[in-house]
Amino acid sequence: MKANGNEWFVIVNPNAGRRKGEKDWLEIARLLTEAGLEFTSVFTDCPNHAVKLSRKYIDAGFRKILVVGGDGTLNEVINGVFMQHTYAPDEITIAMIPVGTGNDWGRSFNIPSDYKQAIDVIVRGKTFRQDVGKVIYTANEKPHTRYFVNMAGMGFDAMVAEKTNKQKAEGKGGPLSYLLNLFTSLIAYKSITTNILIDNKPVNEDVFSMSIAICQYNGGGMKQAPGAVPDDGLFDITIITRVTRMTVLRNVAKLYDGTFVRLNQVKQYRGQIIKIDSNPALFLETDGESLGHTPMTFEIMPRCITIVSGIE
Repeated sequence: MKANGNEWFVIVNPNAGRRKGEKDWLEIARLLTEAGLEFTSVFTDCPNHAVKLSRKYIDAGFRKILVVGGDGTLNEVINGVFMQHTYAPDEITIAMIPVGTGNDWGRSFNIPSDYKQAIDVIVRGKTFRQDVGKVIYTANEKPHTRYFVNMAGMGFDAMVAEKTNKQKAEGKGGPLSYLLNLFTSLIAYKSITTNILIDNKPVNEDVFSMSIAICQYNGGGMKQAPGAVPDDGLFDITIITRVTRMTVLRNVAKLYDGTFVRLNQVKQYRGQIIKIDSNPALFLETDGESLGHTPMTFEIMPRCITIVSGIE
């Protein structure tokens, strides 16, 4: 199949948002048609299927990809974009209709959860060139590469994400899953002494939780990187050092408005290249997707993907 220049390739994750992707697709398709958008659609049928689909259909000539899913589906599409060799990544335009449980990336770009309003954003067609993160991490004693457009989390954050992802896979995940798993994970998690280089400057900390951010939100609306700017060519790095369980519990609300960064246990940095090692291993998630562990290296790729934005 060859695409014309105006046609969208729509990747639908039927499992997103506790199967909202499947349940609501006919309504979304109707709204897309009513809005006059040309499109071809395919459902994903397994994890990482969106990576393969985006590569395949870009090779067939599509340069406009619409994600109907959550942050994880978007992450897969971004990885497909960077793994194909037909077009430069910034020649591909990415849009989103959020149906996931977190939808954190969309918050930064004012993408509405209402389907018609989200499609109105696509019709208006305002675009934005944002930064992309690249991480080389370790899994099964081998290096692996992953790209991300929102945020990477390590330590406690990665543990909470892994629990949440397991619940999603069982069809049990919901908007409160991340918050509930945050509380239950406090019992088990301990800080890890970590060696960090930020643009070759050493930062050695006992890491409770660490985020490397392009955009501001994570965990279903938590403002974990309140100063992040998605096109400034820099990661915003937030490290929560050794902290008591009671301190975490007392300050959960501050995660949602970003004021937690004022706590003495929180350190903030900015940088372009971050290298991390630790013993024991520090685990990783990117855009909510659980991956591997240290050693790992992050690199910012400035303004190299084009997205449809709802910001006026």
